[in-house]
Order: sequence, then C-alpha cells, then structure tokens
Amino acid sequence: MKLIVGNWKMNQTQEQVRAFFSALKSGPRQQEAWLAPQALHIGLALSLTPHDVKIGAQNSSEQDSGAFTGENSPATLKDLGASFVLVGHSERRQIFHETNATCAAKIKRALAHGLAVIYCVGETLAEREAGQTLNLVKQQLRQGLSDIAGWHAGQLIVAYEPVWAIGTGKVATPAQAQEVHAAIRSELKEMYSAAGQAVRLLYGGSVKPDNVKELMGQTDIDGALVGGASLKATDFLALCQ
Repeated sequence: MKLIVGNWKMNQTQEQVRAFFSALKSGPRQQEAWLAPQALHIGLALSLTPHDVKIGAQNSSEQDSGAFTGENSPATLKDLGASFVLVGHSERRQIFHETNATCAAKIKRALAHGLAVIYCVGETLAEREAGQTLNLVKQQLRQGLSDIAGWHAGQLIVAYEPVWAIGTGKVATPAQAQEVHAAIRSELKEMYSAAGQAVRLLYGGSVKPDNVKELMGQTDIDGALVGGASLKATDFLALCQ
C-alpha cells in the first residue's frame, strides 16, 4: 500500500475543510492517506477525519514550550492528537531560512514525543544543473538525521521534493525520481542498516492524478507528498485510488 500525504500549506477555510472531509468519507480509498492542514485547522480536521486518515502539522518547533511566539510545540501537537509533522519542506528552507541543523533539532524533538516525521530533502534547478543533486541530498540526510536514536519503524519518512518541480507544473521523470530515491535508500541503509531499508520514501513535486501511477510504479517510491492536488477531495481521492 502506498502512502499519500496531502500538504494543504496556507490554504482552506473552515467551510472548505468540512466540505473536504464530507466528500472524503463518501469516496473509496485504496492507499493510506495522511493530511497536514494549517495548524489552525488541526483540531477541526481531527474532529472530522475518518479513523484511518491521520492528521499532522506542517511544522513544529525544536522547543517543547516557552517564550517562542507563533511556534507550534511538538508536545502540544501530540497532546492535540496530531500523528506526524513535516520537517524541512523547501518553503521552510527557502522562505524561513531553516538549515539542516534546524531540521535536526526539530526532528529529534518531534520523535521524542512520538510524532512521526516526514523529513523533506531536495535540490534547486541550479543545483541539479550543476550536477549536485545526489551529493546535496546525501548531505541533507546526514546533517538532518545526525542526532537521532531509538526511533521506531514507521516514525521516520523521507520525502524527496525537487524544488524546481514544486508548484511549477514540472515534474521529475519517473527515472529521475527513482535515481534519487535509490540514492536515498542506499544512504539510509548505510546509516541505519536494516532500519534504513524500512524507511518509507515519498516523492513530492507537482504530483497529480494523471502522473501518480507511473511515479508510484518505481521501485523505491513508497508514496507521494502532494500540494495543490490534495486541496480538492475529488483529486485527493483519485490519488488514493
């Protein structure tokens, strides 16, 4: 079974959230489904979601509590009922200047509270054209996952999202995506032995119903991290079929 994760980013009103889950409950799903709404809507989403659809956060702090105005505490997210967090999304790296070290601190704290982590890695177009993709992604893995231990199978997921394909309509070819996923798998196995083989790998970057099947057919792609195509229940259900 593939894992389809919807990242709603800073979208959806309460009315739209209610309409989405009403439609989601009425449609068939053959794949595992997770959703990350705005933090403001996590409680609402949890009250509406089918029991088999997990709800998570798009970001969480490297601190549990304190004077950090505007941050999301991983302890509070867990208490609220969230199941997972995204860490290191390209928008967090580019707009909010999060580094691999920042991601490492966030990952460690989230895992400590029993939240699953979807750690995002990927290159810009300039980095790809310079032939830096594989080395860059390996560096993101080594530095972002540098200080974690004792995590359980299923708690750690890695999402490869080429920055040049996010929201652009461009998509890595299945062969391009598989090449990077294979390199990620190899690196994780080197870092964690058998546990590295068990880490699920997601592809993110303009995934849509019309290209998802070929992407999901690749050996090392275990699911998708989806942006715009997850905002409408009809599209999300098509991905989950």
